[in-house]
Amino acid sequence: MARGPRYCVHTRRRREGKTDYKARKILALSRKPRLVARNTLKHVIAQIIVAKPHGDEVLASAHSNELKKKYGWKAYAGNVPSAYLTGLLCGLRAKVAGVNECILDIGLVSPTKGRKVFATLKGVVDAGIKANYSEEKIVEERIKGKHIAEYAINLEVGSESYVSKFSKYLEKGMSPEKLPEHFTEVKTDIVNAFKTGGKKA
Repeated sequence: MARGPRYCVHTRRRREGKTDYKARKILALSRKPRLVARNTLKHVIAQIIVAKPHGDEVLASAHSNELKKKYGWKAYAGNVPSAYLTGLLCGLRAKVAGVNECILDIGLVSPTKGRKVFATLKGVVDAGIKANYSEEKIVEERIKGKHIAEYAINLEVGSESYVSKFSKYLEKGMSPEKLPEHFTEVKTDIVNAFKTGGKKA
């Protein structure tokens, strides 16, 4: 509804709540590559992007589906551990592309402690990319999946609730209470793939 003769209609993506152009302008003027971390219900996407006159240019990217296809990830592809591993993979690719630092672009997500976007950022930082962030926003136990393992144990292994809630894990031969160990194995595989220059990286 118009509010007067000086009322100006916002751009479409602003009206749809998809883009905060004020924040985007600040990020673009920083002249640093942006880590664009986005989550869907089932997946995590991480991209290192630079703003160019002709439009955004992607320098490196990673999708949580790659964790399953290339590195044997058997857990859910949309949880906090997978967000970290996706960020790690993206960060290692960014290093290969010559990126040394970035700034986090969380879009319209509320910067709440423990959110997946910060797990993704932590993965990128652990890959060797510099970025300013608050340690308070990151919960290490959640990154390794300890909260998921503890929840599975509390449900009692083999119980009806356990089987119901972790059916996808069990179908792949993955015990949710062993997620932290599985996380460490996959993380090691990702790092080693870049050390050896393997094609799957």
